[in-house]
Amino acid sequence: MKSIFIYLICFMPLTTIAQLNPIKSGLYRWSDHKVISNGDRTGRPVFEGTSPHFEYLEMHATTQEVGADPSTAHANEDIEEILIVKEGLMQVTIEEESTVLAANGVISLMPQQMHSLSNVGDSPLTYFVIRYKARKPMDISRGIASGGSLVINADSLKFQPNDRGGSRSYFDRSTAMCERLEMHTTTLEGKGPSHEPHAHTESEIILMISGETVMTIDGKEYHATSGDFYFIEPQLLHGIRNVTDQPTSYFAFKWK
Repeated sequence: MKSIFIYLICFMPLTTIAQLNPIKSGLYRWSDHKVISNGDRTGRPVFEGTSPHFEYLEMHATTQEVGADPSTAHANEDIEEILIVKEGLMQVTIEEESTVLAANGVISLMPQQMHSLSNVGDSPLTYFVIRYKARKPMDISRGIASGGSLVINADSLKFQPNDRGGSRSYFDRSTAMCERLEMHTTTLEGKGPSHEPHAHTESEIILMISGETVMTIDGKEYHATSGDFYFIEPQLLHGIRNVTDQPTSYFAFKWK
């Protein structure tokens, strides 16, 4: 049990890729993720597998308790990451430059950069980590040309209102692993759809921040609340809607 937890925190070598299965479209519930405890940290493995664009794709959540030691500084040789703060205050240090992120803060982390994470708040810090390796060759120069690693606090982004609610754009760019990686949050103020059902060439994750939604994916309906997320494979018809009169918010990110 402890060795699995250390894998989540310290990112030991990858599972043999030949043994991995494709990650399926559908709903992944926060309450279904097994909790692995180890002193001042807990981990929640979510999935590990492959996708149409990635030969390796892994997602987990980590909680650092108040006063927990910072994660061990390390660099990923050929893995790119997205980190999303669910709750608490995170200090991230990348190549000796530190930034503090609050809830809904996001890190787009290039391979081959030394980094560490620590809880600098007075409550537990919980964050999601998505790690991936592209099927196509890694292109470090492309990632650097697109801005390198990004560290973004939600309150630094302009809220763009619309007739359903509004959105915040985090980025839309190429990276070392992705020809395109786009990320934003959407807020729906009341009951109803975000937009008409659609399909696209990118894979996509919808990660719930608050409220309740129903997503239709390839004719099947799934219900999600805070901490749950939907995974959608390319070219599948899908659409999301708010199912209450209360606001709902969620991250949407897609890649190819």
